[in-house]
Amino acid sequence: MSRTTPANLVNFGNMRNPFKSLLIVLLPLQLICKAWLANHPDWVERWYSLKVYPAISQFFRRAYGPIPFSVGDLLYLVLLSIALIYVFRYSRNLKTHFWDIVGNVLALFSVLHLTFYLLWGLNYFRLPLGKSLGLEEKFSTSELVAYTQNLVETSNTIQLKLTGDSINPVLTPYTYDEIFLKTLESYQLLAQKDNRYSYINPSIKPSLISQGLSFMGYGGYLNPFTGEAQVNALIPTFRLPVVSAHEIGHQLGYSAENETNFIGFLATRENPDPYFQYSAATFALNYCLSELHRRDSLAVKRISSQLNPGVKANFSEVYAFWRKYENPAEPIFKAMFNRYLEANRQKDGIGSYNRIVALLIAQHRMEKQP
Repeated sequence: MSRTTPANLVNFGNMRNPFKSLLIVLLPLQLICKAWLANHPDWVERWYSLKVYPAISQFFRRAYGPIPFSVGDLLYLVLLSIALIYVFRYSRNLKTHFWDIVGNVLALFSVLHLTFYLLWGLNYFRLPLGKSLGLEEKFSTSELVAYTQNLVETSNTIQLKLTGDSINPVLTPYTYDEIFLKTLESYQLLAQKDNRYSYINPSIKPSLISQGLSFMGYGGYLNPFTGEAQVNALIPTFRLPVVSAHEIGHQLGYSAENETNFIGFLATRENPDPYFQYSAATFALNYCLSELHRRDSLAVKRISSQLNPGVKANFSEVYAFWRKYENPAEPIFKAMFNRYLEANRQKDGIGSYNRIVALLIAQHRMEKQP
């Protein structure tokens, strides 16, 4: 029999393979342990998020940070290629080797599942950031209106300062590398106020698959297997500072999207550079306007009318960018990501991004206190 025949190709996948059988048996045990940890956030916070994970993250950032390209992107491309080859080879022999293929898939999933949660994923079950910070996340519509009005004034002021008039959009003059370096400065300044945001040994890079991320509707991602923060290099440049800071927030062990949105805002706002402050203010304003539209459509129209044309032009730039990459597969990717977030204790799924508003208002309320 030829060495390329299906029988030899699935030799590792034979159900009698003890190693593969062990991996399959470990899968339900992993799920039981994960369920227990999900119900014990204090334990996860104390032992994993504050002790084990920082050591893991530092190791990977030291290992891959100096490499100028994204190792994680290449890893995903290699895995995708292997998966496609596997599917092609076995597609004609599905009936004959069905259980071997099922066993291979379960064994591989067991490995990836265990690796993902050990290297980063357990952070989904840590204490909520708002609770750790002592923030009261309930807010009234009147508070939302007042805070949104404040952000409008801040955005208008900075836009006018940067462009010299109220009409032109802000054009950030920095390269990706310059933005990444300034983002590190942002975290250094933020860490002076709160050491939990201390960030050293950076590993943040423009993604090699930015085109693909754009079609999927993502501004960036953290690769949990290499610890690299990947940023979609195609998004409008004025938005890059806060997106970069968002992905670093994931590297610091904060998994909830509203929390990394919030941390990204705090870090970017801390930078004295007006381009960074504009990125932070308009980022927060976008979420607040969205929340206000849900609560009071008349108020959002009144407040939106106060925006400088230049600020509106920047918002239109972001809108046009995502419209450009709309495609029939995007809702599928969004639905998959939504289910992924729900499975990891983010009950609002993609809607959890917008929960940044509660943290923003709570932080603003606390900062106003004498």
